[in-house]
Amino acid sequence: FIVDIDSFSHCCRVQDADLSVLSQTMAQCCKNIKETVQMLASRHKDIHGSVSKVGKAIDRNFDAEISAVVAETVWDTPERQKYLSETIVEHLYRQGMLSVAEDLCQESGVVIDMSMKQPFLELNRILEALRMQDLRPALEWAVTNRQRLLDLNSSLEFKLHRLYFISLLSGGIGNQMEALQYARHFQPFASQHQRDIQILMGSLVYLRHGIENSPYRSLLETNQWAEICNIFTRDACALLGLSVESPLSVSFASGCMALPVLMNIKQVIEQRQCSGVWTHKDELPIEIDLGKKCWYHSVFACPILRQQTSESNPPMKLICGHVISRDALNKLTNAGKLKCPYCPMEQNPSHAKQIYF
Repeated sequence: FIVDIDSFSHCCRVQDADLSVLSQTMAQCCKNIKETVQMLASRHKDIHGSVSKVGKAIDRNFDAEISAVVAETVWDTPERQKYLSETIVEHLYRQGMLSVAEDLCQESGVVIDMSMKQPFLELNRILEALRMQDLRPALEWAVTNRQRLLDLNSSLEFKLHRLYFISLLSGGIGNQMEALQYARHFQPFASQHQRDIQILMGSLVYLRHGIENSPYRSLLETNQWAEICNIFTRDACALLGLSVESPLSVSFASGCMALPVLMNIKQVIEQRQCSGVWTHKDELPIEIDLGKKCWYHSVFACPILRQQTSESNPPMKLICGHVISRDALNKLTNAGKLKCPYCPMEQNPSHAKQIYF
């Protein structure tokens, strides 16, 4: 057995060189890793300081204990608890969370009539189809309720037909004949939506080159599907005699706006030792503006006593046409006679009529 000494020594030198390069590479990697870790630690230290300040700011500005502004007897009766459970169940039905609503009914003992469930089941079925860009269930519903929608001056059916026509346009020249035939559905809406129909028919000229490459490319905007869902929800709720938003969501949003103000006024009352100002009854110590979004009916304030009317103190219309509260009517009555503070016309207070908003 003969060994080539020169070849062996050459191989050893090559291996030593490779190990040296590998060692240098590993050392450089370790150095880079160490620098990166130090940099991340430094950044984390800065972020940790900011996060800790945020936590302290939250603890300082937010009060987790809100029982001070809530009446202790607000849910003390089974009837009120039943109303709360029914409101939550209705909200779950509106949101399409049918299984959760059924579980809540079983655990709370609330019995919901099928006549109340059915409209929400149909509403969520159609909305789910619209979210999948399937217009047929909504079109069938709109045709069935056409007269009632017309009485509401609704444009839902036309917009559904319009969106279906646009979906045909997006299919290209192959759908040209089908689109022309479907255009017959626009005939009942020609007088109210003439301009929109003209735009839709004009887009057919560019169908060969693609609507997306034409002046009518705005017809393909994707936000139309979200808009049609909102329109359908609004009109369907109007036909069902329901508000667009559930009472629970409205109450929650109103509470979020009112709670900070109530907490502040409660703190001021406690600091100034004016505990008799707020008695936890059907009144608030101050007026809280929730914005026009939360205006659902007219509110009448008595011009005499400067207080808002209520069920126990309703507005009363005098013979002369002026309106005051019942408390003001009683206080102004003298010896069975009433003199209007504005006319002044003398009249019998028993002739005043209650006004209902």
